[in-house]
Amino acid sequence: MPFESINAGILSILPPVIAIILAVITKEVIFSLMLGILSGTVIYSLFIGSGFFGMMALTMELIIDKVSANADMLIFLALLGSLVAVITRAGGPAAYARWAIRRIKTAKGAGLTVSFLGLILFIDDYFSCLCIGNVMRPITDRHKIPREKLSYLIDTTAAPVSIIAPLSSWAAAVVSMLGAGGFETFLKTIPLNLYALLSIFMVFWLCIKKESDYGSMVKIITREPSSKEIDEIGSMEFSERGKIFDLITPILLLIVSSGFGMFYYGNNDAGKALALGAFISLTAAFLMYIPRRLLSIKDFFYSMGLGIKSISPALLILILAWTISSVCHDLLSTGIYISEVFIRFNFPMPLLPMVFFITACLLSFSTGTSWGTYGILIPIALGITHNGDSVLVIITLSAILGGGVFGDHSSPISDSTILSSTASQCPHMDHVKTQLPYALTAAAVCVMGYILAGFTASLGYGISIIIMLIFSLGLLTAILAVIPKLNRNNERKVLS
Repeated sequence: MPFESINAGILSILPPVIAIILAVITKEVIFSLMLGILSGTVIYSLFIGSGFFGMMALTMELIIDKVSANADMLIFLALLGSLVAVITRAGGPAAYARWAIRRIKTAKGAGLTVSFLGLILFIDDYFSCLCIGNVMRPITDRHKIPREKLSYLIDTTAAPVSIIAPLSSWAAAVVSMLGAGGFETFLKTIPLNLYALLSIFMVFWLCIKKESDYGSMVKIITREPSSKEIDEIGSMEFSERGKIFDLITPILLLIVSSGFGMFYYGNNDAGKALALGAFISLTAAFLMYIPRRLLSIKDFFYSMGLGIKSISPALLILILAWTISSVCHDLLSTGIYISEVFIRFNFPMPLLPMVFFITACLLSFSTGTSWGTYGILIPIALGITHNGDSVLVIITLSAILGGGVFGDHSSPISDSTILSSTASQCPHMDHVKTQLPYALTAAAVCVMGYILAGFTASLGYGISIIIMLIFSLGLLTAILAVIPKLNRNNERKVLS
């Protein structure tokens, strides 16, 4: 349903600000999102004079509209939750855990396994978050890796990996926004997507290097895991006759059938393709498990119900997150206002990648959506750089894509952030607080990297990439080597 947007000026940033501040203070995401949505519809209703009833009706229309527009994704998530529960009940993850426990001897090995799985399961960030969390949680618990650290590893190998994977739902969405020659343009942005590349580098650095954590994560790392966390895994019911095959086959079918679904429906219908893939995979699981009596028919459908029930809180938060994004985009023109604030200063062209990166970071963090950020900023960037250097255009688009991932990766109202904490079974705001210092570190290096990239764009695409990557990776490595030491020194001073 189309809504006529208004120019609310600085008031347009009020809904996301309210939602984020309340989420941090109260740790009640649903309550915070609802108030953020209501604040936006109140502002809109005051501007158009629709009154109280009109405001309430508008709020409900927005929610219904987002459910309708994202029905395929909601069905996919429900089916994926069912699939995860069925696979777990059949004993597939338990079989993998038994195999991995014998071979993964250290916390480093467990962390690296999570990270490599994130690189492999690239087709969609939702799938990556839900699958890896449920498969690896028993193993990371055994090696006393906190749920918050697991959630960070999952989250950082979800959206940052999907945005640089050519055959992902993210690639399909971006290509559809770029127009003619979009796929080729997207491929060129991959080596310039600093935030995604640096975030993935940080994941492996934090897994390999000892005492490399900093910020709020240090306190989490040094605490003793609660018995509740360990016992929860031990109390799960599953078939003891399950094999690793029972885990791998449905997942491979999901990836392959989703890929065929994208070919069948087209890149613009990634949600339908994913829902079809999940349905085919769930059907295959039924045909695999029932004849071998890993599960009875009753247990199979009971497990499906449990899977849907377990994902329902995340679905509600997702619906509200999509709705507040609609309030900002469709009603109040939040993105346009934020973009204009930066663009009206008429910065020199070489600074455009940095400007658009910061704009994308602020917008995606405020709204919790990267795809919405792309929809707002990509047309603006293409318009501004239409007559500019082609390399600068690619760098600017890469900056927008990376900035969008920052918000999707770190905002408390982001869908993948929510799903990461859900799959890891750690408190949502604890995940946000422990992950944010890492995300801000990568983002700060990106700001410097995109300034350099803008000024080296005239040297050519390849040379600009080499200079930017060498500088950015070198700077990030130095920061990651120094910050933990400073963190420990400050703690010692406080204790003394």
